[in-house]
Amino acid sequence: MSQDSSSTVLARAFLFLQPYKKQIFWAGLALIFTAGLNLALVQYVRIIVDQGFVASSAALLGQAIIGFLIIAILQAFGTFARFYWVSWLGERVTADLRRAVYSHMISLHPGYFEANLSGEIQSRITTDTTLIQSVVGSSASVALRNLLLLLGGIIFLFITNPKLTSIVLICIPLVVGPIIFFGRRVRRLSRNSQDQVANVGAYVGESIQQIKTVQAYNHQDYDRAEFAGHVENAFEVALKRVKTNAYLITIVMTLVFLAIGAMIWVGGRDVINGSMTPGELTAFIVYAVMVATAVAAISGVVSELQRAAGALERLIELLYAKNEISAPINPKHFDGKPKGSLVIDKVCFSYPSRPESMAINNVSFVIHPGENVALVGPSGAGKSTLFDLILRLYDADEGSVRLEGIEIRELDPVELRSHIAIVSQQPAIFTGNVFDNICYGQPMADQRAVEAAAEAAYAKDFIEELPKKFESFLGESGVRLSGGQKQRIAIARAILKDPEILLLDEATSALDAESERQVQMALAGLMKNRTSLVIAHRLATVKNMDRIIVMEAGRVIAQGTHKELLDQNALYANLAELQFSETNHKEHESSIGVTKVRV
Repeated sequence: MSQDSSSTVLARAFLFLQPYKKQIFWAGLALIFTAGLNLALVQYVRIIVDQGFVASSAALLGQAIIGFLIIAILQAFGTFARFYWVSWLGERVTADLRRAVYSHMISLHPGYFEANLSGEIQSRITTDTTLIQSVVGSSASVALRNLLLLLGGIIFLFITNPKLTSIVLICIPLVVGPIIFFGRRVRRLSRNSQDQVANVGAYVGESIQQIKTVQAYNHQDYDRAEFAGHVENAFEVALKRVKTNAYLITIVMTLVFLAIGAMIWVGGRDVINGSMTPGELTAFIVYAVMVATAVAAISGVVSELQRAAGALERLIELLYAKNEISAPINPKHFDGKPKGSLVIDKVCFSYPSRPESMAINNVSFVIHPGENVALVGPSGAGKSTLFDLILRLYDADEGSVRLEGIEIRELDPVELRSHIAIVSQQPAIFTGNVFDNICYGQPMADQRAVEAAAEAAYAKDFIEELPKKFESFLGESGVRLSGGQKQRIAIARAILKDPEILLLDEATSALDAESERQVQMALAGLMKNRTSLVIAHRLATVKNMDRIIVMEAGRVIAQGTHKELLDQNALYANLAELQFSETNHKEHESSIGVTKVRV
């Protein structure tokens, strides 16, 4: 990143510290207090040597040791305060940062996730924030404490012996130079290292989520080799960072101890000549070692600080990722409860990842309140894309979508979606129990309402057979349920929400014949007097709809009832011929044909 962008990252990061000025004050006070006591201890060492050892005075030695012990005890209390407040800040800032990033992520439009892997995003929110916590709660404290010791030590060196201090000052630029040079390289390598670790996490997550497919295709050996490649890439990048940091520490320590050797030699000659007392030389050496140790410590944590800077860049990128879907400054509101009037007017749309291909091309139609409308057509016709536009998961490139006469871009997306429920072809089941999944759209629903929704979706019978009934854990993505059971849970979720507009995307596709019959009965009750838009491939499920809209290649090519379309539209007639064959043999062939033209 450029210097300007690095400054921007730091400025944005400091926003998370602003609410905790009181805690920062106490942490800073504890840091200054403990650093000052460390420097004061050295003066007692000088007194002990000159007045206790050299002067051979037991009384003065005792007084010096008592003072030494008092400062040591105060140092212990100061260290406790420093450790507590700095660690508190690290944990608090990390929690706030993690919460802010996640809150922003789940509000981003789906197009963002077409170009960004979910596993990498997870790595940033977990691994990167943990690294920042370690740095803020530990490494930053070490760096600040040693910076104070460095500055204070140099001041006391001047007070003790200006001549010897010149040796220290000559060496400081020689030490700082490598820290700056290698520090930039460490930061760049740290960013690369975090990216590689994220790739490892993303590969693991995808393999586990699709474990049945992996094993069904005997893909384990290939996946092991691919994963080993990701791991080795992460190792190589991490090794470069470690080597760079090792070079930095080696160079700094060599220069520092060469300077200390030169100081001892010059100071020893001054003691021999009588121009300096042994206590002064001892104090000077201790201060010099303190300064050297501080420089070495700072150079040691530079790697951690630069790693944190790389991690912070990655998090700030997420936190400030642009959201293409947002509420207007002054959103409009419905005048009372909407009745479900929906207008699609000359809508054109292409996905951000495929701008050259029109997913929806000049589509217009009107759905009246309470009307049940079906969308049919071959794969890629744009039916599911229309659902995304109605939910405002994407914004149309041209044209408008209006609910109750209001352009949906003028509504708060939260209000818009509160009136819509969707049951997808592949229903989303979240990690948790049955109860939590059914009341996902109405989190405050009580047990009675949830059970009623499950019964209406013909799901209650199989739920009652689960080990803990509505409290039964379903596993990740509902792995413990069959496809039909997942579908009925999703339908119960929509029933419980009781929306004005219902979107059904192949809601019965995963059901066997008996379950489909039951769910069709449930859906018939749910769709009654409710605006419903249904995507279906099996025409038997939609032939009794109020209206059927036929789509092809992103366009509406025909509208009408089942009977009207049989006479007027060749595509629909062909689909019907495939699906309503009189013989079982033709029914089997038609099912294969429909599979070939599935949406």
